[in-house]
Amino acid sequence: MPARILLSLFALTVLCPAWGVAAEPAPSKRPNILFIFSDDHAPHAIGAYNGWLKSVDPTPNIDRLAQQGMLFENSFCTNSICGPSRAVILTGKHSHINGFMNNGNRFDGGQPTLPKYLRAAGYQTALYGKWHLKSRPQGFDDWKILSGQGLYYNPDFQTPDGRVTVQGYCTDIVTDMAVDWMTNQRDADKPFLLMCQHKAPHRNWMPPPRYLNLYDGVTIPEPDTLFDQWTDNASPARAQEMEVDRHMDLACDLFVGLTPDYQAPADGKSRDQSAAVNLKRFTPEQLAAWNAAWGPKDEEFRRQNPQGKDLVRWKYQRYAKNYLRCVRTVDDSVARLMQTLDELGIADNTIVVYSSDQGFYIGDHGWYDKRWMYEESLKMPLIVKWPGVAKPGSRDRHLVQNLDYAETFLDAAGVKIPADMQGRSLAPLLRGETPNNWRDAIYYHFYEYPGVHMTARHYGIRDQRYKLIYFYQQDEWEFYDLEQDPDELTNAYGDPRYAQQIADMKQRLTQLREHYGDGTGDAPPITTAANF
Repeated sequence: MPARILLSLFALTVLCPAWGVAAEPAPSKRPNILFIFSDDHAPHAIGAYNGWLKSVDPTPNIDRLAQQGMLFENSFCTNSICGPSRAVILTGKHSHINGFMNNGNRFDGGQPTLPKYLRAAGYQTALYGKWHLKSRPQGFDDWKILSGQGLYYNPDFQTPDGRVTVQGYCTDIVTDMAVDWMTNQRDADKPFLLMCQHKAPHRNWMPPPRYLNLYDGVTIPEPDTLFDQWTDNASPARAQEMEVDRHMDLACDLFVGLTPDYQAPADGKSRDQSAAVNLKRFTPEQLAAWNAAWGPKDEEFRRQNPQGKDLVRWKYQRYAKNYLRCVRTVDDSVARLMQTLDELGIADNTIVVYSSDQGFYIGDHGWYDKRWMYEESLKMPLIVKWPGVAKPGSRDRHLVQNLDYAETFLDAAGVKIPADMQGRSLAPLLRGETPNNWRDAIYYHFYEYPGVHMTARHYGIRDQRYKLIYFYQQDEWEFYDLEQDPDELTNAYGDPRYAQQIADMKQRLTQLREHYGDGTGDAPPITTAANF
């Protein structure tokens, strides 16, 4: 691999290719699978999902992909945190089964996984980008993974031959690796699974030089719940540490006055200092571009000296713009990958999937990060283009999860789905069918406590209208009617009007725990047979 992977200015100016909207019938041979996976990309930061950020046009190329395929409106994760979500996708099994329940775990690469099954069936497999499972990837013909969380600028990669440092911007580098593999390294006589997995838009939201001034002069819409204080429901969320107001650091998270030699104050507060660490690795040219962009903005901030709610609003604007600047690099990647499929003449026989490991708070409820079973972090994007199968521009409202991805890919490849996988193939939904026995609820379980952001352990159930959450260490329940209270502002667990729904949901929750074999965490003693 070359020591330097750079994109020409010309390449960066033609990122809106001529790939069309209409899907052509696919050949009968087994399809390729291109899996584009970002980190912390909330659906409401995708234009096609019609969220409150659509007005700033965050994802023109991902939106174009949605026009070519099917968008899943009710797509959810099983455990809203980076490593566990990836482990679920690889195995088709919940966290308590695959053994990776929190980011402190190490993935057991010896267990059966999606790439192993496809490789055994004659597929060529490759992985580039974020792995975040600590163990060495298995089942891939080629792989290059970011070390740990990875850095936005000049990152280190672990490869089968050792560690290498690649100069450039992370999203572009990972895209280059995927494009090079499709163009120059794959066996054209074999179908492939290519997993292109980005760091962006994960914290600390460091944009590339070309987007440092994107959205300057633009006011990003505020979420309605920016100043939500979680006071009326006495939720375990009262102890969280992810508020834009109290926990987002001006220097470490928002780059005000941040320099390569920055030293955090010794005040006992937790700070993510990866941005300062990354600045030490900048080239002189990168650092000059960085300082030229942030210097005037920081001066204006100091001149305004906002306080109180004005400061929260300022912090939100700086955060949301950087988040969306990083999102735009992923959108660029989608454009380049789709253009490459067209240039290679394989677009008509390639399934393209865009997803992210979970949702994210972009000021919703006054927060950043994920972890909770509330909608903004529970929902994850899922867009699938399958030429000749998924109707262009279609939308599906069935309840689906990342638990279903492996089964879907195996089904599409004509590989028998192992009986011990816990999800279901989405192929019938992609064909526009309405299975009579599709799941009527999804199950969720979050384990990482104590930990970063202090999110209490909890599990729960969500159907098309209601959500029930059990914080088992605190023995506290929350219940929401998502039709009447879509922002989940009022815990209705004690409301007698919902007594029957809550009782029914408790039974279904216990049934799902039994169905999935989850004996972890405390559980109320309720058992009833059910149709899954």
